[in-house]
Amino acid sequence: MLAPASVADYRELARRRLPQLMFDYVDGGSFEEATLLANRADLQRISLKQKVLRDVSALDTSTSLFGQKLALPIVLAPVGFAGMMARRAEVQAAKAAERAGIPFTLSTVGICPIEEVRRATSQPFWFQLYMMRDRGVVKEIISRAAAANCGALVFTVDLPVLGTRYRDIRNGMGVQLPLLSRLRMAANFASKPGWIHDVGVRGRPLTFGNLAGVVKGANSLGALLHWTTTALDPSVTWKDLEWVRSIWKGPLILKGVLDEADAREAVATGADGIVVSNHGGRQLDAAKSSISVLPRIAEAVGDKTTVLMDGGIRSGQDVTRALALGAKACMIGRAWVYGVAAKGEAGVGAVLETMKRELRTSMALVGAPRIDAINRSVVEG
Repeated sequence: MLAPASVADYRELARRRLPQLMFDYVDGGSFEEATLLANRADLQRISLKQKVLRDVSALDTSTSLFGQKLALPIVLAPVGFAGMMARRAEVQAAKAAERAGIPFTLSTVGICPIEEVRRATSQPFWFQLYMMRDRGVVKEIISRAAAANCGALVFTVDLPVLGTRYRDIRNGMGVQLPLLSRLRMAANFASKPGWIHDVGVRGRPLTFGNLAGVVKGANSLGALLHWTTTALDPSVTWKDLEWVRSIWKGPLILKGVLDEADAREAVATGADGIVVSNHGGRQLDAAKSSISVLPRIAEAVGDKTTVLMDGGIRSGQDVTRALALGAKACMIGRAWVYGVAAKGEAGVGAVLETMKRELRTSMALVGAPRIDAINRSVVEG
């Protein structure tokens, strides 16, 4: 491949470097992956209005979220197991995000713990929370996030149970494999010696860093995945959001909202922001795409809370589309993981620089020199 020019190019580099199991984990969705595909297809169907003879000589891509100035309307989304894609990937991504002037969000089930990311950065990063059955563990993690001066708590609410992900099942993640299948998996890993050295040798320890004292003996990806199926709490309700709100004093963002009534309830219960999201097509495969429900949710609560969106964002042009339909910023997950898997910290930085160039180009061609000038007027139809 020549010099990578797009997120799709970094995806291809990641595919070449990662064992199939690892690539499929980050690249795949649930069931037949219809929602995963819809996230991309519905974005691409949105036409932008090209406008001419506007003064776009001074483009400004900066914005603000929760009192924090961002150089771009982009946030790195939380991605579980990211540290299995590249050595200490969460730290590498956090450093790249800080250099780009945007927030990084650390997953509860990331490989690197809160404290390691805090030591590697000088600006506040965000922390993502899953509700676990053991509320004592949850409270302790929230306290650690507060002690690390995390800039926001992102409470993911669309995972009461783990989605049915056929690619992961076929690859043997979380299931007991017969000997022949285990040998095939080992051969696949062995075919990627660069990944083995980077992650398996230099990237250790490969544990849930934030849950090191909780997930005891989980020394394989399958064991860690099995733990998530037993530890996540399917009984979580709005009362639990009230409880989280009572102990977390910073900005609280609810991630995984696709319904206007849920969005209104989130605002009423104390959420400072919501992320319109279907978990990247990894949960309910019959769910609508994020971009298709964004306008209704933004209209319902956009004047009362900060509305973000994720799902299918692969370019600065996609960011323009989402901003035009009501999002204040976009979260990107797979895009930054492709970058870190392909080229580490430099890869994440390159992905962000690519998306920044694309955003600037899109802003110029729709005649919007500032982020707050991107609105419905730049969308056709």
